[in-house]
Amino acid sequence: MYGLWKPRVLGAWRVPATGPVILAVNHSHGIDGPMVIGVAPRASHFLVKKEAFVGPVGSFMVATGQLAVDRSIADRTAITQALGVLERGGVLGIFPEGTRGDGDFASLRSGLAYFAVRSGAPIVPVAVLGSSERPGRLIKALPPLRSRVDVVFGDPFEAGDGSGRRTRKALDEATLRIQDRLTGHLENARRLTGR
Repeated sequence: MYGLWKPRVLGAWRVPATGPVILAVNHSHGIDGPMVIGVAPRASHFLVKKEAFVGPVGSFMVATGQLAVDRSIADRTAITQALGVLERGGVLGIFPEGTRGDGDFASLRSGLAYFAVRSGAPIVPVAVLGSSERPGRLIKALPPLRSRVDVVFGDPFEAGDGSGRRTRKALDEATLRIQDRLTGHLENARRLTGR
């Protein structure tokens, strides 16, 4: 990432040095995940749509520990693998909106709340800014080479309400709390970076 673009990483010290952690990343461009993987202070395992696991890129993603997920079903294999990452004290990366979009955390799926409540792992909000501002001249699908991309890590927080409940209502309430925190982090990141 540092060879192709100029990442500016802010707040990486906020990621706990040990123990399970969930990185909740906004997603507006295809390089957002690789950018976070490349600049995060700890190795991370992202849930990535299974369609991305093709050819040499797919082999590379498997080799680096990324997790293929079938978004059309409740993918038990991916769920088990993701929970395993957290049980081993690792870092799980999730795009809580479930797909690429405006990257504004406006529409969260319940997966993030499920993993956070089930594992008890803190969530670290991550805002990637600048990846989708303009297309590159050589490769339109990528940001311009050597352009600045900001990655802003926020303060870790707990998603649950402390009751330990894992009911549908508890997950819905956790999703609302998470969305509030992620949206607030994104606003702060935009102010901090001027984007």
